[in-house]
Amino acid sequence: MSTSNTTELRVGVVGAGIMGADHVARLTGTIAGAHVSAIVEPDAARAAAAAQLAPAAKIFTRVQDALAADAVDAVVIATPGGFHEPVLLPVLEAGLPVLCEKPLTQDPESSWRVVEAEQKAGRKLIQVGFMRRFDPQYRQLRDLIASGRAGELLMLHGVHRNPSVPDGYTQPMLINDSVVHEFDVVSWLAGASITSVEVKYAKRNALSPAHLREPILVLMELDNGVLVDVEMNVSIQFGYQVATEAVFQRGVARIGQPEGLQLWQDTHFRLNEHTSYVTRFKQAYDIEVQDWADAARRGAIAGPSAWDGFKVAVACAAGVKALDTAGPVPVELPETPEFYAV
Repeated sequence: MSTSNTTELRVGVVGAGIMGADHVARLTGTIAGAHVSAIVEPDAARAAAAAQLAPAAKIFTRVQDALAADAVDAVVIATPGGFHEPVLLPVLEAGLPVLCEKPLTQDPESSWRVVEAEQKAGRKLIQVGFMRRFDPQYRQLRDLIASGRAGELLMLHGVHRNPSVPDGYTQPMLINDSVVHEFDVVSWLAGASITSVEVKYAKRNALSPAHLREPILVLMELDNGVLVDVEMNVSIQFGYQVATEAVFQRGVARIGQPEGLQLWQDTHFRLNEHTSYVTRFKQAYDIEVQDWADAARRGAIAGPSAWDGFKVAVACAAGVKALDTAGPVPVELPETPEFYAV
């Protein structure tokens, strides 16, 4: 692949579900310096629907075929997490940059194999799609923490609320599909690693699917002494809400509360809330993909690395164990490989 800043990046999007189709539309209509050259999707109907968004793209059923056809310079992976490793390994072998939606993989063992494969490739090729790092509000909060203007950070309070979830959403998905984002972003905000995870169960919401026990409260200890709690709540009904409050020595900062038109009418106050992550984090996704495409053309990454993805996989494993364990579960990480050392 050419790394010239003047060369438009040919991107193959693997997976044409909700997230994949959203990326196809973004790369076609919003992102500069890149276009969708291939759509990799075994489901013919999904592939055809995505192709309507990028008519010039070639359709493949396997990523290996797109690579063999020299149809792509870079890859976006938007399949379910269980399919990430079989896509990542041939892309790494081909030496192509990749933006992999979270999680890197679904368990620490497969994530470690990916980390090893990337080191064998000789340079950082993987950027993991933890898009909250690109959200302007999260960036403002991180800048405030780093500046010390409000004193030291002491605690973080988070909420992650969904109006509802489909029937296929299982108890471990509270951790692996939802809290996974908090595992990345709280470490990034605080500049520290998670050392333990504990899960507390609130009174069960009778509106939750019968097979789910939630909401839950997830407690994390960081290696710099900061304590984190996250309310994970997937049957809240009113809308989609992700918010964080930071407690400092000399103040409190809050992000993620609703934005938009405020209406006072007929003795009532109304402010609309988001209904899904697609709208809440639209700007973050746009910035993330643009930064990734720009970096890929330079032969670099512009966000969370495969090592960050591995650390989150370890935290998720601890979090799933904590669902059925009393007390904190340790998060045990190996020493950071020199390849990923900052």
